[in-house]
Amino acid sequence: MSWTDERIDTLRQLWENGLTASQIAEKLGEGLSRNAVIGKAHRLGLKSRPSPVKSADVEAAPAPVASVGVAAAPAAAAPAVPAPPVEAAAPPAAEIARPRPVAAPRPAAAPRASGKTTLLDLSDKVCKWPIGHPGEVDFHFCGKPSQASFPYCTEHCAIAYQAQLPRRDRSRPLPPMMPGMRPR
Repeated sequence: MSWTDERIDTLRQLWENGLTASQIAEKLGEGLSRNAVIGKAHRLGLKSRPSPVKSADVEAAPAPVASVGVAAAPAAAAPAVPAPPVEAAAPPAAEIARPRPVAAPRPAAAPRASGKTTLLDLSDKVCKWPIGHPGEVDFHFCGKPSQASFPYCTEHCAIAYQAQLPRRDRSRPLPPMMPGMRPR
């Protein structure tokens, strides 16, 4: 299907007369789809129209349905009172020019008096190895000084970052686990 000058003129005329894209596609024929009509109208720069589906939804909003066996209470008619006009008040100039206070950076927090490092105590200089389960009351983090450019202390880096054995050496048993570790 090609858009000839005659078909484009017909499209413009039917579009301006208010026909829907489906109706225009039907009148133009030759297996033309409504999407093809909408696309061509858009490319021609024809004035867009509100969706008939959306406007019908707004105009004819469905009334609430009463449950079976329950009588619907009649709606009380409230008198229509126009709302007073609301003017946007401009903020005083003093509020606009006032800078917001900047929070001072927190120093690296030491572990709390209880000796447990919480999520709020974490920084780049503290080991972030979790101890316990996050759902438990005594859940905390290691809190020892971390290795440079690593999130964990020396002990936990040894656990977290283990080199993979070469293929020829993989049949050997793994080294013994550190105390407190569980097998996988």
